[in-house]
Amino acid sequence: MIGIIDYGAGNIRSVINAFEFVGTSAKLVKAGENLNLYDKLVLPGVGAFGDAMDKLRVNDLNLAIADFVGTKKPFLGICLGMQLLFEKGFEFGQHSGLGVIPGSVVKFDETKFDRQLKIPHIGWNSCEFIKDTDINRGLANSAYLYFVHSYHAICDDEFVLATTKYGYKFVSAVCKDNVFGFQPHPEKSHENGLKIIKNFVEL
Repeated sequence: MIGIIDYGAGNIRSVINAFEFVGTSAKLVKAGENLNLYDKLVLPGVGAFGDAMDKLRVNDLNLAIADFVGTKKPFLGICLGMQLLFEKGFEFGQHSGLGVIPGSVVKFDETKFDRQLKIPHIGWNSCEFIKDTDINRGLANSAYLYFVHSYHAICDDEFVLATTKYGYKFVSAVCKDNVFGFQPHPEKSHENGLKIIKNFVEL
């Protein structure tokens, strides 16, 4: 049974639709004490890092997520949901994250861009996979996915699953044991995104 964590941070319906499209039902879960009832969990989200963490803390979802990750069951963070996996986020100040993966989340540094680009980064771009894992099984080493974001993760190479270039190379997917995270939106990324969703179901 797959649970989608609903903490009021958007794009829930499209995530549910993606799971239904690959032939799997997913249920919304709002209370921390219910997380361990599920075999797999998805943390979606759009919006600001600090606000999202405040919402997770309301129902002790932050603590429940940490407990769930410790069970080694598969866990997937999408967009803001991936960013929240890190220790710190620097969106409108400094905020503590879930701390599942060492690292931080920072705004694109336009002074490092190799050409003039708009922020946020919106649209299709390639994820260059640098590892072969079950979550990207069957995808090309360079797979186009759909992005909408102004901030990106910084972490050690051991946790990097894929990188993308937008002005400069940044981390676009991560993995650590049973935890996976994608900065782009698999649920909005057509065949490549649905392949990621299907692979997650089959973990």
